[in-house]
Amino acid sequence: MLAQAIQFIIESEKLKSVERQTSPLGLSRRENSAEHSWTLTLAATVLIPAVAPDLDQLRILQMLIIHDIVEVDAGDTFCYGDQTGKAEREQESAERLFGLLSEKTAKEFHQLWREFEDNETPEACFANSLDRLMPLIQNYHSKGGSWIRHGVTYEQVYDRNRQIQNGPPELWKYTEALIEAAANEGLLPRGSEVDPHKG
Repeated sequence: MLAQAIQFIIESEKLKSVERQTSPLGLSRRENSAEHSWTLTLAATVLIPAVAPDLDQLRILQMLIIHDIVEVDAGDTFCYGDQTGKAEREQESAERLFGLLSEKTAKEFHQLWREFEDNETPEACFANSLDRLMPLIQNYHSKGGSWIRHGVTYEQVYDRNRQIQNGPPELWKYTEALIEAAANEGLLPRGSEVDPHKG
């Protein structure tokens, strides 16, 4: 069992080489998926007591730390880009990576990953809310970041982050205010403001 666990850890190290579209605050380089997962677990540790103290904190942390491990094989798919084949790539990756573990642990990890993806339990809704909220915070505080780079609009961001409503009300209120502020500051053009010749 030790050898299996170590092999899984070694494979998971590859997550540090998977680049995302957002940048860490204060840096021009793109963050990697391992950094993203770490930030989410830290955010959850701080925010759960503040806005969702009744939720199972350990389960949320477990979901957040493994939710993107499938990107080791599948890569990161930009949330505002083409999603074709994403689910299939990630499913194949989950089967390979979790298959490195003991049968019991593999089953537990697969259940956690599936729970996050299905986004139905209160814990999964909270975890998914943070997964969407953190890039918002990064892009807003980076003066538009990947939004501007990819010509993302207010409508796209609002629609993508609408699921945060399934989490604590405080997070959705904060999200709406952040999106509105980004639009008002010119970081997110509304549909009618988009330059048809750009991109």
